[in-house]
Amino acid sequence: MARKVVYNEGQARLFENKYLEMLTKGSPILIWSIYIPILTYLIYKAYFIYQIPALTTFLFFFGGILYWTFFEYIAHRYIFHWVSENIRVQKIAYVMHGNHHEYPRDRDRLFMPPVPSLILSTILFGLHYLLLRDYNWAFFPGFMLGYLLYASMHYAIHAFEPPFEFMKPLWRNHQMHHYRNEHLGFGVSNTLWDKVFGTTFDLRKHKEEPEKAKALKFDEK
Repeated sequence: MARKVVYNEGQARLFENKYLEMLTKGSPILIWSIYIPILTYLIYKAYFIYQIPALTTFLFFFGGILYWTFFEYIAHRYIFHWVSENIRVQKIAYVMHGNHHEYPRDRDRLFMPPVPSLILSTILFGLHYLLLRDYNWAFFPGFMLGYLLYASMHYAIHAFEPPFEFMKPLWRNHQMHHYRNEHLGFGVSNTLWDKVFGTTFDLRKHKEEPEKAKALKFDEK
């Protein structure tokens, strides 16, 4: 069931403190410019410092990208759409993602802001390192590139029409997640795991609704 309130202008106020509020916003250029040097350095360490063979480095890197798609699905379904009667849990879910459903045209909160992003990625790096040890230097850059591609895809879906015909179902999947049923269509960068877990939309049963899709896009400047 979709959220009852959708605002076509403005953005949610998440914190009364203006400095905390500033930390809730980010932009594609800023986030990419922060992470590309970091991820490049991690790959450098994997190959030159830890001397992981090139093919192994590539396989772990590509594996990280694939693993991200699963992580994306699980996070979106079970964390971003966390259903609870607990007020604190509801607040956390709203800060993380609920505000996006109420203000889908807010372009400042489609990428995780720099400070919480760096904190969370550091924690995730540590957790993955416990499992993969030195191979994580090759795996984690792929994982984070998966995130950057996901966030960029999410931004693109809210910014413009699909550039290629084959991408149209992906656009519709996320748009219907917003305006038809937020408990389906959790994949943003892909629909693989929606198909695996039975949470995809049957696009053949739903006619296209251009006006509703348009209402989710940024205002032209």
